[in-house]
Amino acid sequence: MNSDDPVVREKAVLETEKRLQFTEEDQEEDECRTTVDKTMISPPQASTKNTDEINTEAFLASMEKDAKERAKRRRENKVLADALKEKGNEAFVKGDYETAILCYSEGLEKLKDMKVLYTNRAQAYIKLGDYRKALVDCEWALKCDEKCTKAYFHMGKAHLALKNYSVSRGCYQKILEINPQLQTQVKDYLNQVDLREKADLQEKEAQEALDSGTNTAVTTKNLLEILSKPDHIPSFYAGGIEILTDMMKDCTERTLFRTHNGFSIISENEVIRRCFSTAGKDAVEETVCMSVLRLWQAVCSENEENQRLLVLRPDTGQLLPSLLASRVPNIRQQTLALLLQLAQTENGRSLIMGHLDLTGLLEALVSFLDFSDKKANSAMGLLTDLALEERFQVWFQASLPDVLLALTGVLKRDPKVTNTSALCQCIAIMGNLSAEAATRRQMSASEEFRDACLGLMAKCEEDVDLFREVMYTLLGLMMNLCLQSPCVSEVWAMEVSRKCLSLLNSQDGGILTRAAGILSRTLSSSLKIVEEALRAGVVKKMIKFLKAGGQTASRYAVKILAICTNSYHEAREELIRLDKKLGVLMQLLGSEDEILVGNATLCLGNCVEVPHVASSLLTTDIVPVLLKLAGGDAQKTAVQLNAGIALGKLCTAEPRCTARQGAQLLLWRKPPHPQGTGESSGCSRRGNTVMGQGSFWAPTAVVFSLFHSRSLLQPLLFLPLLPLPLTPSPLLSVSFLSPLLFQKQTSPASFFFFFFFAWDLSVWENVP
Repeated sequence: MNSDDPVVREKAVLETEKRLQFTEEDQEEDECRTTVDKTMISPPQASTKNTDEINTEAFLASMEKDAKERAKRRRENKVLADALKEKGNEAFVKGDYETAILCYSEGLEKLKDMKVLYTNRAQAYIKLGDYRKALVDCEWALKCDEKCTKAYFHMGKAHLALKNYSVSRGCYQKILEINPQLQTQVKDYLNQVDLREKADLQEKEAQEALDSGTNTAVTTKNLLEILSKPDHIPSFYAGGIEILTDMMKDCTERTLFRTHNGFSIISENEVIRRCFSTAGKDAVEETVCMSVLRLWQAVCSENEENQRLLVLRPDTGQLLPSLLASRVPNIRQQTLALLLQLAQTENGRSLIMGHLDLTGLLEALVSFLDFSDKKANSAMGLLTDLALEERFQVWFQASLPDVLLALTGVLKRDPKVTNTSALCQCIAIMGNLSAEAATRRQMSASEEFRDACLGLMAKCEEDVDLFREVMYTLLGLMMNLCLQSPCVSEVWAMEVSRKCLSLLNSQDGGILTRAAGILSRTLSSSLKIVEEALRAGVVKKMIKFLKAGGQTASRYAVKILAICTNSYHEAREELIRLDKKLGVLMQLLGSEDEILVGNATLCLGNCVEVPHVASSLLTTDIVPVLLKLAGGDAQKTAVQLNAGIALGKLCTAEPRCTARQGAQLLLWRKPPHPQGTGESSGCSRRGNTVMGQGSFWAPTAVVFSLFHSRSLLQPLLFLPLLPLPLTPSPLLSVSFLSPLLFQKQTSPASFFFFFFFAWDLSVWENVP
């Protein structure tokens, strides 16, 4: 009505009159009527613009005020909805699903687009078996967030319960599309759908067999009806169960056992329950327990749905581990057979880890080491299968304090009276689990556990040939424990090192290698250990290791040599005496194993400090080899640093090492030109290398190119400086430094480095 256009104003007035007239017709007769003045009064044209601006500003202000009020109300409602959600969650945890639904519903009245309330309520509906309502809530959650994976999860679960298998699969696959990282969980969900669909098909076929009057099907049903009768003597049930077990030959009979509540009939029978719960069982009670265990094996054979129902029974989680630890050997054996049957499939192992008391199960399995026959091996085989599962490893790490005592007891066993093969399997499991840092930390922190390792090691030393497998496996566990840095106990490390030094006299290659591996990890914890190792002739033995070859053994050997030569001058002298021209170490520089190369260069750098050693290397290609490693052939920075420092040591001890090499030593990658283009004066480019032709003196060129073009100067300048000798080396001379003073590419940092480098730099890095 405030428009400048007369036509628009006229239409607005007519529309207003229509609405007023419509309102008047609905009013009561005794009410006052509002008279409409139809006279057109032209608004003042001059003030129209100002009026529009005022109305616009007022409208915007009103909108802003309204938005703030709505935002405030939403925040208040969010607080109330969150509180109701927490209240509902508490009720859900307690199993009070009806109250939980009420709380979630009240929360949705406060905030209708809070998706977590829909998904939580859907979960509560599923618990109550109201799958249709759960699906509705999931759909509302997806309207709030189309990528809500929880909604698809609950929707898939609801459709599975309604036997809509294809729809359920689609929901789970949708989760994978939204979040590919949930692949493991989705795989489990899809597996559940497959199993339930397979079980549904089995039940239909079994019912058809029963309807057609098949003899075995009818007999199975009748037997279950008889066994469901209460208050008979135990032998009555034992006999009936034995007959029923013999009937379980086919999938049809196993399925009928399930569909006719066989698990409930057996598990909820008071007489049978009393037989299971009795600690000291008599002959009849033992017979009942044995009969039930054999029946469970029969009905669970090749029937994963039966396995699921058995394990999901409320009492099974505690019952099976307790039976496995029974004082009756036959009951223990039958329980182990049942668990081995369950563990044959991935789904069965998942059921065991998800629903059984794993602490009790592990302790019971370990106790099978008391047996000297194959039962001990079977128990350790089951434990090995479980230990390979990621879920078990997570549980083990969290529950280690509860089971560490049992594992320590394993190490305290006497190998003379224990099944050697089973004992090795159990120790190997501990070794594999100790590869995880958190697990290793807890094991090494236990003094009793560490001492048990030493004790078993001492027992095996009495006859290494007889207990070779136990010793070998134990050394693997101790190698992992020695990875813990810093070492928890120097005294323990010292004792372990002494035993490993004695094992270096063994003729068994595997024990020799693992003993060397432990030494490579314990020597660095104390100089006393290094001194004892040197007195025991460890340098000579490690040289033999290197000459014999073998990548793993060589890794350990060269690391031991690097630690010894880095700590004591006597070790360097002995190594030179045994390997006069360092041929063994130089051969290692060509290896593709950079850890091996890095420790070899460290050891070489230590050895060239021995008088006359550098001179003996004049006729070798040591300089080009070190130059290539430091210049970039090596990928690890530590290897580059070790090679560069070893080269610097060599040049310091014998300047002729570079001068004698001639033009070959002048090959280096072209340093970056200050302007970014062109060639340095006095040089010609050949491929990816630059050959010096000017007056740049050879040693200076080699060292300069090594650090200037490879950017190794900056890391070295920030390494911690150790005390330097009072006398500069021969390289620090005018002839060495003067070419640098006249090179445009020489930066102040590079010049400082060469001054620093010319002194005896004693910074070494040990490659782990």
